[in-house]
Parts: sequence; structure tokens; C-alpha cells
Amino acid sequence: MRFDPRKPGSRDNDVFVLSKGHAAPLLYAAWAEAGAFDREELLRLRTFHSDLEGHPTPRLPFVPVATGSLGQGLSAAVGIAFDAKELRHADQRVYVLMGDGESAEGSIWEAAQWAAFHGLSNLCTTIDINRLGQSEPTMLQHDLATYQQRWEAFGWQALPVDGHDIAALLRAYEQSASTQNRPTVILARTFKGRGLGRIENAEGWHGRALDRQTADNVIAELQKQLHATNGHWEPHLPRATSARKDDEQRARSEAKPPYEIGGKEVATRKGFGDGLAALGEADPRIVVLDGDVKNSTYTEEFEKVAPQRFLEGYIAEQNMAGMAMGLAARGRVAFAATFACFLTRAYDFIRMAAISNLNVKFAGTHAGVSIGEDGPSQMGLEDLAMMCAEPNFTVVYPADATSAWRATWLLADRSGPCYLRIGRPAGPVLYGADEQFAVGKCKVLRRSANDLALIVAAGVTVAEALRAYDILAQQGIRVRVIDLFSVQPVDREELVRSARDSGRIVITVEDHYLHGGIGDVVFQALAAERIRGYKLAVTAIPRSGRPKELLEKFGIDSGKIVSTVQAALA
Repeated sequence: MRFDPRKPGSRDNDVFVLSKGHAAPLLYAAWAEAGAFDREELLRLRTFHSDLEGHPTPRLPFVPVATGSLGQGLSAAVGIAFDAKELRHADQRVYVLMGDGESAEGSIWEAAQWAAFHGLSNLCTTIDINRLGQSEPTMLQHDLATYQQRWEAFGWQALPVDGHDIAALLRAYEQSASTQNRPTVILARTFKGRGLGRIENAEGWHGRALDRQTADNVIAELQKQLHATNGHWEPHLPRATSARKDDEQRARSEAKPPYEIGGKEVATRKGFGDGLAALGEADPRIVVLDGDVKNSTYTEEFEKVAPQRFLEGYIAEQNMAGMAMGLAARGRVAFAATFACFLTRAYDFIRMAAISNLNVKFAGTHAGVSIGEDGPSQMGLEDLAMMCAEPNFTVVYPADATSAWRATWLLADRSGPCYLRIGRPAGPVLYGADEQFAVGKCKVLRRSANDLALIVAAGVTVAEALRAYDILAQQGIRVRVIDLFSVQPVDREELVRSARDSGRIVITVEDHYLHGGIGDVVFQALAAERIRGYKLAVTAIPRSGRPKELLEKFGIDSGKIVSTVQAALA
């Protein structure tokens, strides 16, 4: 690798991803030997006050993404390699070390086919084929011929080598570097504990400390293998590059949402797509990844203005999320969009994006029963619970096209992982083009000095809450209506104020399952208040139907809000 150990975070360095994160001690030892930090720090491995954790995280400048949940490193490396080759046109190589056990993960093959399809010749992965998994031997054990056939069938150059032969490994890496139009996998046949007595090629030693006698014997054997050298090792430094145009911050833009209050109804997903397109013209950092739904999520609007920064991920949501992580690790603001329900497939990647604290923006469209006839398999109803479970995730849920447009821009500027929840149906435009939104702030849409109850809604249920307000007003009942907008962080100050000013009766209404949605968020924020709370949410597995029918059936429409307010006041 070409790298400067004094600048381990330099963007000019070749990149290394340790997919088999449990091999972290080897990673740390190698970087210490290279001079990235004092070797004495290795003695603090896995202790509370050291960044040399049990599995690597980006707290360390030479770690691009957190690993340890197996099957993710290759997807992240694919994103990094695509950024270097296709977006930056940089002379940079990306290396991955994988375990043979994680080759069973489907995400590995999602990444393999995408990398080959795009001819990522700057990508080289090595598989440590040591035959042994954690609890028993792997499926193929040392059958390198089958490994080779599989990877070649996916379009890779596959090079079987003796993983203990350093010269053979170096020849394979040189061959990889000179290969055009396809990535390379080096199939390294190894033995766990090679040359270390009774632990060599033996089961039962994964993650297990050696007893003192065995440890002494192993250390003595290792010391015999050390060879003194008279030479002075120097790293192969990368070629320094000047700042590139695509590294610039976004240009000043006067763009505004193009929708009008009282005009044509517009879906929030359309507001998202239009906002992305405007961002694409203004900000070269933005990249968008799609899961073969661009004509439903409206990410195709971004593709029209910035096709070189649009990545079609196809129906492979895990790899889409992993590539987004890799792109974000290289300074991109990566939007990964699909139906909210399909993000459940990629949730482990989303969890690792949170651990990495990467600048990835997940957008889930077609949320809730309001999508209508497509049925329950297509209805994202647990996504808020998933995303809010990660403590460093920003989660916003716009109620109209204008707020969806603004939310897209807000999240592009927001550091760290984010989630944007978006609906399918067209709805009324509630906000003017100049309306400003903020993360951590809600919108009070209706209020008076005599409010008797507070209704908190988000997304599609905001329009239902406003209809309920009109019905109740005709009955002489004044209520306050809040568009929550920012789910995490939540506007606790306004919620407390409005609850106190509204008779301490609080009703939440949402197109989400009962647990983990905005009801839980709101009532957690009001936990110290003496209130009466009512949660309206989806409480059963839904079915196909027209959106209006489903909102009524599952008790989250204006009629149910009205009857709940009446019952609470009675």
C-alpha cells in the first residue's frame, strides 16, 4: 500500500478495510509497526481508556468504517473504490481483508456483483481461508477451486495463493494492481496458529485466551521466527494531490420549494426528489444511491441533474447501505433511498453506520398504511422505532412537499447519520416556500388561549389532525395542533409548553405501529409532566385497501381524532 503513517487519515493514502473486524489486534500491530502510533499503546488493547477497541471503529484515523458485524467491509470498500475511480479519478487503491466464514453472508455477493459490473479494478480483497469458523469448520474449508470458480463466475480475477508465502502474496498484489476492468480477489490458504504447536489448525480456539503454559510456548516459538534486519524500512508514500473541484463545499443557492399553499396536492416523496435535484446542482458532495425504485422515490430527479453521482444499487439494499457508508467515509454526503419497509433488510448496516457516525442519509418512502393497495409487505410501519433506537440518529418526518424539500436540505447540512421518513400519497401543501424548518423544532399549526387538548401528528396524519381541528371548532372545542416534524431530537420545550396550555390532555396520531413511533417519543419528552395521554397508531397487521379506508380502519384518521378528543374531555 501507498500510505503515509504520519498522516493516516490522508485522502491520498491507499485505503484498507478490515472486514473481519475481530482481527483488530493485527490491524493495530501493523499500523504501530508502520509508525502511526507508539507501540506501547498496543498494551492498552481493549481497555476503556484506549481507542484500540475489540473491533475497529473510526475513532482511529486509519479506520474508515466500523467493522465487526461480518459481511459489511466489502460493500463499504466498493463505495470507497467507486468514489476514487469514478468520481475523483484518483490513483488510489482499496484493499480489504475478509474471513472465509463471512463469505456465507449474502451481502458479500451483493457487493461482488456490483463491483464487477462497474469494473472496479482499483479494488483488491484478500480472503483468509483458514478453514475454521467460530464454532466449526466453514462449508468449503480449504476447497480453493470452488472459491475460485465462484468469484470468477461473479466476474472477478481470482488468484489462489499460499497465504503463508509472503513472496507469493506480493506477486498476487502486483498482478492485481496491473489488472484492468475488473476487481481482484486473493484466495489465501492459511492455517490458524501456523507453527504454534498444538493450536495449529485446531478447532476451539476462536476468541479464546491461551493458558499460561501454552502462551509461553507460543511466544517462545514466535520469537524464534523473528529476524533482525539491518535495513531501515520506509513506507511507500502516496503521490500528493491538489484540492479537487469535487472537494469544495456547496455553492450558495437561492433555490426554494416550488409548491403553493392551496395549489395542487403534492406527495412528500416528490418534495424529497425535487429537493435532492436542487441539492445536486448546488453541492458536489452529494451522492445518491437507489434500490431500483428511483421512479417511485423520485431520486430520478437527482439522476437527471447529476448522473455521475447517482449510483443504481439495484435490489440489494444491504450493499446499497454499505456503499453509502464507504462514500460517506470519503467525505461524501450519501443519500440512500428506498421504500421504508426495505430498509429493514439493511438495518445491521444502518446500525454500523451509527457506530461509525458516518454522514449517511437514509430516506424511506412509502411509509405506513397510507400507501394503500400494495398491502402490508410494502408498508413501512416499524422504521421510526428502528431509527430512533440509534442514539446519534437525526430523524425527521415532513408533513408536506415543502417541508420534505426543506428537510432534505437540512439533513444534507447535518453532520452524522440521519433518517428522512416520507409518504406515498399526494397531500395538501401546508407551508409556503419561505417557511423555515429546523432540526429539533416542531411547528404549532393551530393554537388559541383556550385550547382544551393538544394533538401531535407527523407526516400524513398532520392533514388528518387539521381536519379534526375544523370539525371540533364547529362544535366549539378548541384544540392545539402540532406538526412534530423533528422526531429525534424532539422539541421538548414546545411540547411541554403546549401540553400545559392545552388542559394537559395530549393525543398523538401516527401512521406507524404503536411501539417506537412518535407517541413514544412525545410521551417520553413529557414524562415529568402530569398529563393524560392517548396514542393513536396502527395496532394490527394491515391489509390492502384505499388509503382513506385504511386510515379509518386503523384508527388514525380525523374521525378517530375527533372522537378521542371528545371522550377525553367527557
